[in-house]
Amino acid sequence: MIDLTITEALKKLKSGEISAVELTRAYLDRIEQYGKELNCYITVTPERAMADAAASDARYAAGTALPLDGIPIGMKDLFATRGIRTTAASRMLENFVPEYESTVSQKFIDSGTVLLGKTNLDEFAMGTFSKTSYFGAPVNPWQLENRLTAGGSSGGTTSAVASGLAIGGTGTDTGGSIRFPSAITGLVGMKPTYGLCSRWGCVAFASSLDTPGPIGRTVEDTALLLSAMAGHDPKDSTSSNKNFDFDGSLQPILNKSDKPLRIGIIKELMDVKISEDMKKLFESRIADLKSNGAEIVEVSIPNILDALAVYYIIAPAEASSNLARYDGMRYGLRVEGKDIYDTFKKTRAAGFGEEVQRRIIIGTAVLSSESYEVYFMQAARVRRMISESFNHAFTMCDLIVCPSSAGTALPLDSDLTPLEYYALDMFTVAMNLAGIPACSVPCGLAENGLPLGMQVVGKRFDDLKVLQLAKHIEQFAGIDNRPTKVMGK
Repeated sequence: MIDLTITEALKKLKSGEISAVELTRAYLDRIEQYGKELNCYITVTPERAMADAAASDARYAAGTALPLDGIPIGMKDLFATRGIRTTAASRMLENFVPEYESTVSQKFIDSGTVLLGKTNLDEFAMGTFSKTSYFGAPVNPWQLENRLTAGGSSGGTTSAVASGLAIGGTGTDTGGSIRFPSAITGLVGMKPTYGLCSRWGCVAFASSLDTPGPIGRTVEDTALLLSAMAGHDPKDSTSSNKNFDFDGSLQPILNKSDKPLRIGIIKELMDVKISEDMKKLFESRIADLKSNGAEIVEVSIPNILDALAVYYIIAPAEASSNLARYDGMRYGLRVEGKDIYDTFKKTRAAGFGEEVQRRIIIGTAVLSSESYEVYFMQAARVRRMISESFNHAFTMCDLIVCPSSAGTALPLDSDLTPLEYYALDMFTVAMNLAGIPACSVPCGLAENGLPLGMQVVGKRFDDLKVLQLAKHIEQFAGIDNRPTKVMGK
């Protein structure tokens, strides 16, 4: 049962072939069996899950089923859930239980989903391997014996979905935190257009970059999850009035008009070093697109190689501002000091991990009066140039494709420096800076048997078109990512 996609599960639930309680029980049993080994959940909610499932079955029986009724999902532990611990994988919020529901998690409640639990992540979403989590790193289920990274910061969700400990889930993408982990776990991960999904009730990292999005085993599953998440939210001042119009199936986009679909390849990324496997698979998928009627064009994003530097100025600056609220005064950890300033210092020193402290310090430095104009404002100018370059590129093509990562998943114990970890975001950060949609989709398996992904990138609010092309690539690649195949059990 855990090999079902969301699309398949919905058909069986609607026909009465399976019940939501049976489906949920299968996932809870698998969490009990493999959850500790994979460490993909921080908090499991079996009582809530079974209650949700029973309510779904009642609605199916009454003929009032909701769009995703009975679908068991994992919720990244960055989204506030009323009455359920929400930690952001930090000691600072280890025992924080919200009295409110985030907009995204409420939308899933309203769609009838079953909450299995809160998935692991990098602390405050700051990291690439989910190793900065106070609760330890989740493990990639591919080649489990090698203890590979499931990516970050949404590594808990990708580990859970790839291993069959959830049928789908949520993530957030600030610089690639959905797309990179999805790519190295053989999943589909969508970073929607900024503003398409509400950030209200989601623990903030970098407010102008944070983008909630879905993670699924197939493009169609991911589109179904996005249709539940998307929509205007008056509580979020950055929420768009645009909708994600999805009728339940993704229509082919190649060979559907007299004018061929123009697909762009970014000139500046062609010389960036990637593995031979990634290069070979990327070229194969480009050849598939060409043979199916697409026109491949070269486009230029002149400042895209500066995107990493820009991101690691803007994101820490916004994090420094956002994380100032964790001072031990109102909620979260409090370590008493001799006076209020000593309490601040001791609380923050004890509550924040090393990577979070590093980014707060970097962010505070670039926002100082001596550095603000030299670093932060200059980064903001280059960010605008990158965004304008994407706008210009899309006058010459309909969609852009590029790798999601340089290579396959690395071992969790890889001895990388902070700068080497940051460099893993090379292919993903520019899309966050521009606020445009990007979807990582499996493009094949490397020689070592591990999955690789490539991105489809579109204009703002071309999310559906991005997913339509991603489905073609998914079909060309044809990898088997069923959990029992991935784990061999």
